[in-house]
Amino acid sequence: MHLSLSSSKPPTQQLLQSADLVSQGAEAKVYKAYLRQFPTSGQVKNAGVDSAAPEALEPVLLKYRFHKHYRHPTLDASLTRQRIAGEARALMRCMRSGVNVPGIRMVDVNEGVLGIEWIDGQSVRQLLPGGAELEDISELEEMDENDAADPIADYGVSRDGLMDMIGVEIAKMHFADVIHGDLTTSNMMLRKKKSDLVLIDFGLAYHSTLVEDKAVDLYVLERAFASTHPESEPLFAGVLGAYEKRMGKHWLPIKKRLDDVRLRGRKRSMVG
Repeated sequence: MHLSLSSSKPPTQQLLQSADLVSQGAEAKVYKAYLRQFPTSGQVKNAGVDSAAPEALEPVLLKYRFHKHYRHPTLDASLTRQRIAGEARALMRCMRSGVNVPGIRMVDVNEGVLGIEWIDGQSVRQLLPGGAELEDISELEEMDENDAADPIADYGVSRDGLMDMIGVEIAKMHFADVIHGDLTTSNMMLRKKKSDLVLIDFGLAYHSTLVEDKAVDLYVLERAFASTHPESEPLFAGVLGAYEKRMGKHWLPIKKRLDDVRLRGRKRSMVG
């Protein structure tokens, strides 16, 4: 991908035009694009004066918060800047604390675009029972016993090992006082090659030291497991076990508050 410097459009808009649309939600569009990786001075020196270093293209994910015509333009621009900056800050805070999250590649708050590292892998939702959505039902009918192998095994990890990784990453995130706000198995990816777990989509994330907020984060994930993956109680128990180990003495107050949140959730279900 080459951007034309003579174009009247801003570089970010040119980048979006050259990108491939991956998905679209109510708030944002997600694209896959490529950014040029310029060689370092050391690489240029090693390549020699007469030999041109080959251009490397890095895949990136672009999250574009498009304009909302139902909002006043000034309000829309202000909210877009706040949300792009807030998501970037949450990612930076996580990275500084060693949480596995995508790296930031570009931020353009005026255009409403956040560019982050492209994670090559699959979501945890796709890898666990009940989460993979087959578009063609005939695919399901053609599956035999040999096709029913656990897809997680292709990554060299066990299902229990994956639950441990989820618990550890959430604990590291909560130690950094970052609340994800939308913890589901769709917002966790198992990366190929490294076989590590990456937390993604921090669009609703915020900073908080409150035990209540961390407990609600866990409750949202528990409900996501229950609604998406059948017989998921042992799976979520594995997540909590790893989370408890990592949190240490900080776990007990969160556990007590999580029990309270569960009770409130059951009462709301009964009332309807």
